[in-house]
Amino acid sequence: MTRHRLFWPAAVLVAMLLANLLFTPDFFAVRTKEGHLYGSLIDILHFGAPLILVSLGMTLVIATGGIDLSVGSTVAIAGALACLHISESATPGGVPTVLVAVALALAVAVVLGAVNGLLVSRIGVQPIVATLILMVAGRGVAQLITDGQIITVTSGPFRLIGGGYWLTVPFSVLLAAAVVALALLLTRSTALGLLLESVGGNPVASRLVGIRAGRLITLVYVASAVCAAVAGLMISSNVSAADGNNAGLWIELDAILAVVIGGTSLNGGRFSIGGTVLGALVIQTLSTTVYTIGIPPETTLVFKAAVVIAVCLVQSPQFRAKVARRRSTVGAGRPARPATPADLEVGA
Repeated sequence: MTRHRLFWPAAVLVAMLLANLLFTPDFFAVRTKEGHLYGSLIDILHFGAPLILVSLGMTLVIATGGIDLSVGSTVAIAGALACLHISESATPGGVPTVLVAVALALAVAVVLGAVNGLLVSRIGVQPIVATLILMVAGRGVAQLITDGQIITVTSGPFRLIGGGYWLTVPFSVLLAAAVVALALLLTRSTALGLLLESVGGNPVASRLVGIRAGRLITLVYVASAVCAAVAGLMISSNVSAADGNNAGLWIELDAILAVVIGGTSLNGGRFSIGGTVLGALVIQTLSTTVYTIGIPPETTLVFKAAVVIAVCLVQSPQFRAKVARRRSTVGAGRPARPATPADLEVGA
């Protein structure tokens, strides 16, 4: 069981959830109020939905041996475009207005993802450099869209995306679950997952057998941008506002951590969508725990970094093997000192 790729992420998540009981006895309590589910577990799923989506897109990119540092900027651009369109509309609460805003955000995300993919696959720019360009420029574009201000909107249909409920469950959780299910269906029930692993594991061999790696690489960057755009809609919808400066700030780092915690190698090749979801929940649970136990704000990032390092070490096979060898050496004791001539004379 311990050799399964999902065991350690799941074990860490369960341990962190149980640790919260020491500070919040009713941490696992789920209550119903006005037909909606409330509780700490629901909050973790609710606020972790955007990170799950961004991490999902990041997983597909990393599976091909790439990286996408521009997802945070895409989050900001998508939220800014949607809120700007709704705020300037004569009917901000109308469903057609919200649908057009969502379509506009997703269309721009497709263009941004295609640009990243073409820079990497066609022009040959290193993924970290290509996406770093959009990471920097995209944040500026988001601030230009909002004119450096926070755009607030009042729209019931738009509020549903990130802050509404459907069937007593936060709509963002259902939306994230649907996207994850679609990704699992496409990557595990079709040849797409095998092709992604082939391109990431050995791009030269995949090209020689006829796999069109360029199209696949462009496709995963587009998918990553679309996932980030949906996450941006969730974030801006939840607060009914768009902040081009802070929306999605550093979410790309949390997404990479979630992918690594989930067991996907940064070198490309084999990937785990289920592990990524667990990794994103670990990151969100850690953030919830920080606020629950009252850690001072000035030490929050240090505490979070220490816990992440501990989590990575615990699930590292090499680290566990070294610890096991050290324990076996200590348990057996030090080897006996070889006998010297003096010892032999004393014994005689």
